[in-house]
Amino acid sequence: MRVLADLREGDYRLTRWVASWPSTCVRRVLPAVEEMAEHTKLWWGCAAALSAAGWRGRRAAAAGLASMAVAELSSNCVLKQVWQRRRPPKEWISHEEVHDRPDSSSFPSGHTAAGVAFSAAVAAVWPLAGAACAVPAAVVAAERVHTGAHYPSDVAVGAAVGLAAAAVVHRAPRLARRLLL
Repeated sequence: MRVLADLREGDYRLTRWVASWPSTCVRRVLPAVEEMAEHTKLWWGCAAALSAAGWRGRRAAAAGLASMAVAELSSNCVLKQVWQRRRPPKEWISHEEVHDRPDSSSFPSGHTAAGVAFSAAVAAVWPLAGAACAVPAAVVAAERVHTGAHYPSDVAVGAAVGLAAAAVVHRAPRLARRLLL
């Protein structure tokens, strides 16, 4: 039980710290990123840009989109259904920008899972492009905590789901060959 108490205390402290970032730049950039990340528009846009960069970009985009799909299914259709967790209390958020939050489970962060899955899969094909995609993925993760949509532990588990999805998609062709031969 002590571990759960420590986790809740850590979630509380990190949420309060991230939500209290005073910069006007943060207050302008994070809502824009949230809007772009809704319904995975950001990652579809990145995939389109990558696809325009030739065969390597198309391969990276395909891997990213496949990984994102696996992560979204895993986080939103499986894990959120198994673990019902309320969103962080509005009292933890020190600013007025706590929007109407979804009624779905807070655990894990599907936005983070999608962003990390996309970025990690792209990095496996094209490391420089993957590093570029990791920047908005990290901003999306911070935004989810800043706005009170998720606890930091939701975001951490979402990132782990994203990494696992990218690993599965990366290994899927080899696994399929083994099973079929």
